[in-house]
Amino acid sequence: MASSLLVLLDDIATILDDVSVMTKVAAKKTAGVLGDDLALNAEQVSGVRAARELPVVWAVAKGSAVNKAILVPAALAISAFLPWAVTPLLMAGGLFLCYEGAEKLLHKFLHGRDGAAAHHAAHVRALAKSDAELLAQETGKIKGAIRTDFILSAEIIVISLGTVAGKPFAVQLGVLVGIAALMTVGVYGLVAGIVKLDDFGLYLSRSVTAVTRSIGNGILRAAPWLMKGLSVAGTAAMFLVGGGILTHGVHVVGDWVANAGVEAGEVPGIGVVLGALTPMLINAAVGIAAGAAVVGAVMLFQRLRGRKPAATEA
Repeated sequence: MASSLLVLLDDIATILDDVSVMTKVAAKKTAGVLGDDLALNAEQVSGVRAARELPVVWAVAKGSAVNKAILVPAALAISAFLPWAVTPLLMAGGLFLCYEGAEKLLHKFLHGRDGAAAHHAAHVRALAKSDAELLAQETGKIKGAIRTDFILSAEIIVISLGTVAGKPFAVQLGVLVGIAALMTVGVYGLVAGIVKLDDFGLYLSRSVTAVTRSIGNGILRAAPWLMKGLSVAGTAAMFLVGGGILTHGVHVVGDWVANAGVEAGEVPGIGVVLGALTPMLINAAVGIAAGAAVVGAVMLFQRLRGRKPAATEA
């Protein structure tokens, strides 16, 4: 009886160790989606009064938890009954990431400063609305953010599922639940900190000591750049992660990328750097090309239907 208990404990320890290792791997692979998730959710609270920022973030976080409570069992069911669908779903998620990145770049190039000015004007108008209008807008923002979170959460879960495909059910369950919890707490904890960063900087800027005031003013100046940095990093990560998923989904291409990295690593002097950069650059190029192709196809389809493409609308 004692030996059976020891065997059971050893099995549990082995499973937990596997879950820990695979969760780390899955977290690395989903880091790109995490960056985009942060930027998108931090942007969602723009136009919300300062006193309502944290309640809005909390409402979206609860919606995100519900999304993942739906997605995790669905992913496990797919893995158990339709394992062949994991790779196509993974590639579909990667292609969607590339499409999102290309659409964001297209919108940036088409609108540029005019788009930023229009966004600022909309933000000012939003803050001037009545309480009833702001409440209705807040409800709409929460619903929209939860819908966006569902798509990004699905990508995170599918990518995580791809890392544990073929593993025992207990490992798959532990990894998916762990990633779901980690991403929810991590993303919305960071979003809450980001949206309140300017308030913290303002508080410090009113301090009686010069050093604290200087820190506060520095935070106030850095906050907008942080948001821009998150947006840029999120867009780059879309192409890197999405392109990487697409290249790995096609084994011939995945092997070629890996071999290219190995060959680049053999270059004297700079081989270490080239070996690391080459696969990333190839994945990014594939991601940009795939995203541009999908955006072009969507725009063509919309034109054929007599609609103006969304990316070119003011």
